[in-house]
Amino acid sequence: MRKFLVVLDDSKECLNAMRFAAMRAEHTGGDVEVLAVIEPEEFNHWIGVGTIMREEAKERIHAHFEVFRKWMRDKHNLEPLLVIREGKVVDKILERINENSEIGVLVLGAASGRGGPGPIITALMRQAGTLPVPMTIVPGEMSKERLEAIC
Repeated sequence: MRKFLVVLDDSKECLNAMRFAAMRAEHTGGDVEVLAVIEPEEFNHWIGVGTIMREEAKERIHAHFEVFRKWMRDKHNLEPLLVIREGKVVDKILERINENSEIGVLVLGAASGRGGPGPIITALMRQAGTLPVPMTIVPGEMSKERLEAIC
């Protein structure tokens, strides 16, 4: 079975990436895996504070994921898998793809602002020729109706 790997973060474009991954998985008999990455803290010498911050981040991730999980289950009959990692986002994306041979497509949402498509896409585009799976970039400004029409 082919899995669509999508990154869960607080960005607006994450929503379209989730939508696209769920619709493609439903139409192709695939599955969705959601990767959330907790970035390393800058001030590691505050161990107690760092531990509390990590736990709070995990709670936020689980709450955010539950919204997507319920929607995918109710609307697309999918049961997505949540994977949480700590580290640098791009490194953890590549690590997860290499760990799980069922991942067939990486789905990312592109920002539409002046800052470009976003740091994850920018970093991965530099490695696009050597990525182990195709990368689908979903425009963050694309309407839900347009996404449904093309999926």
